[in-house]
Parts: sequence; structure tokens; C-alpha cells
Amino acid sequence: MKGTRKMIKQGVVVSDKADKSIVVRVQRQYIHPLYKKTVRSHKKFMAHDETNDAREGDIVQIQESRPMSARKRWTLHKIVERSK
Repeated sequence: MKGTRKMIKQGVVVSDKADKSIVVRVQRQYIHPLYKKTVRSHKKFMAHDETNDAREGDIVQIQESRPMSARKRWTLHKIVERSK
């Protein structure tokens, strides 16, 4: 698997309650194939945050990783913007 890139997604932290874990809400926009209207959809991902750095409301980037637990398959890549 030489040269494989890991996917990076950007979203908002909706929960940082668990130790070393965050829940990130990633939103995407696409045009509906039949009605040609812009549709927004979202999905929540659990990510590993080793240093407990990210807070609720922060905009973060998460990166694909090995499975950390039953639901965690992402790690915190970087914090793009802190919440006010």
C-alpha cells in the first residue's frame, strides 16, 4: 500500500465529553439529481483526540486511521478554528 493517502474531513466538534474522544459533525452539500436543488446532509464521526485539545464548537480536521474502538476510525488532524 505504498503511496496511499488518508482521507481528511472538516467539521464541527459537537461533543468532547469522553476522555481522548470527540464527536465531529461533517456537513456536505450536493445538488439533487432530479430536482437540481442544493441539499445539505451531515454525518457524525467519532475521532481520537490524544491530548484532549479540542473543545465543543471548534472547527477541526479529522484524518482516517486504524480502528481505535468499535466506533472510532478517525484521529484529530488539526484544529482549524477555536470556538468563541
